[in-house]
Amino acid sequence: MGNCVFCTEEQLSICQFHQFCTLTKIYVEIFSCFVYNYLIAVCAPLKGDLITMYTANSIRNICLLGHSGSGKTALAESLLYMTGAIDRMGKNADGNTVCDFDPEEIRRNISISTAVVPLEYKNVKINVLDTPGAFDFSGAVMEALRAADAAILVCSAKDGITVGFEKAWKYCEERNMPRFIYISKVDEDNSDYNATFNALREKYGNKIAPVVVPIWDGSRKITGIIDVLNKRAYEMNNLKRVEIPVPEDKVSVVEEFNDALKESVAETSEELMDKFFGGEDFTYAEMIKGLHDGVIDRTLYPVLCGSAMTCLGSLMLMDQIIDLFPNPIEGNYHKATLADGTTEEFVVSPGGVPSAFVWKTVSDQFGKYSFIKVLSGEITSDTTLVNSRTGETEKLGRLYTMCGKKNAEVKTLSCGDIGAIGKMDKVKTGDTLCDPRKVVSLKGIPYAPACYSMAIAPKTRGQEEKVGTGLNRLNEEDPSFSLVNNAETKQLVLSGTGDQQLDVLVSKLKSRFGVDAVLSPAKVAYREKIKKKVEAHGRHKKQTGGSGQFGDVWVRFEPQEEQDDLIFAEEVFGGSVPRNFYPAVEKGIQEAVQKGPLAGYPMVGLKAVLYDGSYHPVDSNEMAFKLAAILAFKEAMPNANPTLLEPIGALAVTVPEDYVGDVMGDLSKRRGRPMGMNPDSDGNTVIEAEVPMAEMGSYAIDLRAMTQARGSFTLSFERYEEVPKANQQKIIDDAKKDED
Repeated sequence: MGNCVFCTEEQLSICQFHQFCTLTKIYVEIFSCFVYNYLIAVCAPLKGDLITMYTANSIRNICLLGHSGSGKTALAESLLYMTGAIDRMGKNADGNTVCDFDPEEIRRNISISTAVVPLEYKNVKINVLDTPGAFDFSGAVMEALRAADAAILVCSAKDGITVGFEKAWKYCEERNMPRFIYISKVDEDNSDYNATFNALREKYGNKIAPVVVPIWDGSRKITGIIDVLNKRAYEMNNLKRVEIPVPEDKVSVVEEFNDALKESVAETSEELMDKFFGGEDFTYAEMIKGLHDGVIDRTLYPVLCGSAMTCLGSLMLMDQIIDLFPNPIEGNYHKATLADGTTEEFVVSPGGVPSAFVWKTVSDQFGKYSFIKVLSGEITSDTTLVNSRTGETEKLGRLYTMCGKKNAEVKTLSCGDIGAIGKMDKVKTGDTLCDPRKVVSLKGIPYAPACYSMAIAPKTRGQEEKVGTGLNRLNEEDPSFSLVNNAETKQLVLSGTGDQQLDVLVSKLKSRFGVDAVLSPAKVAYREKIKKKVEAHGRHKKQTGGSGQFGDVWVRFEPQEEQDDLIFAEEVFGGSVPRNFYPAVEKGIQEAVQKGPLAGYPMVGLKAVLYDGSYHPVDSNEMAFKLAAILAFKEAMPNANPTLLEPIGALAVTVPEDYVGDVMGDLSKRRGRPMGMNPDSDGNTVIEAEVPMAEMGSYAIDLRAMTQARGSFTLSFERYEEVPKANQQKIIDDAKKDED
């Protein structure tokens, strides 16, 4: 048989149509042009340079998860190099990797946002999403998990199972996401592949299935790997993969693991189970299908290993991604809310009406990109879709595929693919763009609640507006933080997941928007209250050349236990104060209670009763009675035994059992009152307590240090309580300093 006219020699082994290609060449004048063009369309993707659009079956969307420093970005770099996307590998330390291109990432040598790098390997497009490992940037991880159909959990052979790995595993469990485990840095000093693998098996059971076996030299340094499924060994020579014989001492190990894989495959169907127990061997296609089904059903978690520096294991990893990971049609299922409020399962369908989910936004001085995953149909640059959040019709702008900071314009994005739309000003992260014929809304991205707050202000007065504008722009690309202008404390309060995230935001304000800002502790919104009933007299009298002002009131002030807002009542007899002046008296007291006598905090739990007074038929007016009421308030408060109230929060801390003692001891230092402890479904302990919110400013950072980042908490306002007398004077002194 002759050569295929469309396929290279290397592609002949995988082209299922090369026989027909040859026949078409011979009988082109017999067959219709329609058939000929159809065969071209079938085989062209195998050539790789004729058609650039990929079908959903030939797309894989994966995210790299793991602890900071585990080697995720380096792994992405090695995959790019081995597929020819780059001709030189960058390094984190040098700040020249494809994924870490933001100035803050380069300066800090860490990832702070999710980067997208598409790879082309064996006619399959692999969209790799490199996520941050630092806990402060978990919002970017949540975004990547919505776009990916599977995950690779990167675990360093030097560090073993880390907190970041455990969190990544939990994220995948919550989403029923198929996953691989990749043990990185196997060739570095102090690495221990066996210890890491054994720890994985002990923690997660026999579902942990090795598909590679490392090869050690005499000094116990890993020099190569063995493909368990194909029983072939490889090593790297100048970043080139070279096949070598399987070492004799590894033959039995490979056979053992290969048998274990066969047993796992047998469990995926009754037919294969019968074949297995009948002593028949599986075909390669049956092995691949069985492993593929096991990965999707999460009965199997393949373990691979390698080194990003030498690219050892990178090609094998991509082979497994193609063979075992689900395509977008087989990936995560979505729940959609219809226009009438009902919900249904959203089916990813290449033949459906166009729809896409906006999972990430980049908004900087160069423009705005809305990163999307196409979930049905295909979209083009002139497609018109409806934003289900706003109900507005959006005509799409230019479409791009992104590779780090570089973009390449494309005409079409097919179902399952990941790309970006330029200049969609009204579109936000979490929006669903859909065809007008079927308007649906997919569930938003579940960002962790902000638990660390600081006040932010410009270094130079007059730039408050620039700070607010800049943070609002940054909030478009990072919705995990919030910004509140607290009118009571007169502070702009920035809330996020930790100090590192807030520090990055301040740095971006300067680099992108040219405004220097500083962070300071957020003020606590205290309250003041009286504890004793008092009566007071207020008289405002002013005589000028014309008509004067005269207002005279007697007011009784009483404490109220369950009422925050001011209660105003009147018990005036005989018309000593005309009825038309009652609203003015109430207005004066309402104004006065905004600033209490101790530290200037608002008064709560107060009842004011107007019971007597006098007026002048000419000089009395509303302003005079308002000022008289304020004077009565100021006279009464020092004699009413005023006290400070502080906000009390309901705290729920989730920690492993080993850290319960440390957390309880810390809560007692914060004047917390434990309310109970309960186990949760993951084997952790949930500590419930009530604690003054003034003591919780740094709790997010302190809890992370106490529990090695394994603890989490929620805190919500519960009520106000009296501040202990020993603490009140410092609060009063600090408030007076702020006034000065």
